[in-house]
Amino acid sequence: MLQSTAAIALLLCVQSLHGSALPAVSSYEFTAYRMQQYNLGQHKYGCRGAIVVAEARSAEEPSLTRRCVIMKVEDFTTEKYSEAQRQNAAAILILLPQNISSIPHNAVESFMVSESETLLKETLMPVYVAPEDEQLLCMYEEVKQAAATRTSSIFVRVLRSMVTATAFQILVINNAPIKATTDNAIITLEGVLLGAVEDAPTIVIAAHYDSYGLAPWLSYGADSNAGGVTILIELARLFQKLYSSPRTRPQFNLMFSLTGGGKYNFLGTKRWIEENLDHAESSLLHDNVAFVLCLDTLANGDELYMHVSRPPKPDTPMQSFIQQLEEVVSSRFPWVKVGLVHKKINLVESTVAWEHERYSLRRILGFTLSHLEDPKSELRGSMLDTMSKVDFRKLKRNGIIIAEALARYMYNLSDKGSPKDVQVFKGQLDIQDSRISSLMSFLTSVPRATQLLDKEPSHILLVNSLEHEFKRYLQQVHRHTFRQDKRDPDITFFDQMSQPIVMYRVKPAAFDLFLGGCIAAYLGIVYYAIQNFGFLYTKLKAAVKTKHH
Repeated sequence: MLQSTAAIALLLCVQSLHGSALPAVSSYEFTAYRMQQYNLGQHKYGCRGAIVVAEARSAEEPSLTRRCVIMKVEDFTTEKYSEAQRQNAAAILILLPQNISSIPHNAVESFMVSESETLLKETLMPVYVAPEDEQLLCMYEEVKQAAATRTSSIFVRVLRSMVTATAFQILVINNAPIKATTDNAIITLEGVLLGAVEDAPTIVIAAHYDSYGLAPWLSYGADSNAGGVTILIELARLFQKLYSSPRTRPQFNLMFSLTGGGKYNFLGTKRWIEENLDHAESSLLHDNVAFVLCLDTLANGDELYMHVSRPPKPDTPMQSFIQQLEEVVSSRFPWVKVGLVHKKINLVESTVAWEHERYSLRRILGFTLSHLEDPKSELRGSMLDTMSKVDFRKLKRNGIIIAEALARYMYNLSDKGSPKDVQVFKGQLDIQDSRISSLMSFLTSVPRATQLLDKEPSHILLVNSLEHEFKRYLQQVHRHTFRQDKRDPDITFFDQMSQPIVMYRVKPAAFDLFLGGCIAAYLGIVYYAIQNFGFLYTKLKAAVKTKHH
């Protein structure tokens, strides 16, 4: 009887232990995307590590050494990132929500700032980003709960760790060394609308089409710079209708340029300018360039900043265009703030801040239009720059302002006595909401990181589609593919940016020891009961008789 009672008690104990725990061993495979890694000239950026074999821990844990730190977007800060580095954490895994709009606004701003600061530094610690799913969120909650128990007494923490805790092991399946890739191509598209006279001055309209963020595979660049590309393509469509008739064709050439490598020191722009000025026998850039208008981050805000390398002189084409733009804003959109931001090019620095600076270095006057005042704004390169952060009304409004200002300047409408609020683009010539929406959706349908655009089929298709848009509206469309000198590349990317990772859910070794102890105790009780059965039976019988009397 005593034997069976002991057995039942032990079974109930073990049952309760297992009932609150996860399966002893299980695994889940998911894809994670590694943080940027590239060399720009002699400067190194991003994380140099890829291999991870470590136990998952919450960022709230006091000890992170040789652990994989699991964070949500809301948790990630520069301070926590630096602390993980200081403690020699094995890796960081950031969980990215499927719906970015679900993240509170202040958390988005905080993450963008931390993301921007993180990308400026080099680290050996692997940093991965994975889209959230049920299994990963479950792991996150459990490691967070485990971290919360550190406020309990040491006895409770040890007992919980031994009995109920589940350890999560994170393992990167691919253990091959990281290799440099120097065969990436940077593609630039150009097309023109030829003016009414042979020696017409040229206005260049440019935008870069690639995106940037902590993880290239998760960087969609909606505001920066799908918005700029969308406005450029709409300008090509609208002005093509004016150029198609001899009666309305202005005495200016319009040259459109979509460049790659914009997020990497505008290398595509640099190579395209060199191609036109140094190698081409004839180019519109050789001749009379009125000014270059670069479009960057225009899908939000009630501000329009004109960034210049030097203030425009009076009675120059650039100054005249800026005056026309200010007139359009004051007459039709008076709530929009227009400002001029002057920043000299520092020749000592190895990088430029805006695309127009590439033209300024070759003595071609230009400026960049943006709703951002600071060229170092975190909004110019973030994984959280998605469609949820775009204001389509403001994107369309900015497109209208630029189109109307260009038309007023090229047709000299002010000197001809036209009213300040005259509208050139209306009716069938208006910027269409459906066009804006479809172009933005298409451009943000795949990540446009430079290192992906000539490798993946879906990304190659995107560039081909942009070329098709150019051919619909423009003349003399050319596709320039710039490959790097492998002996001295301007930029070096690295592989293993997308990795399969396995998460193992296992009981800690302490649990096996505890369970082994329980079994040993049970067997000891059974052995003692068998060896002393007669004595125990006599005692039990006497106790029962005493109870009845």
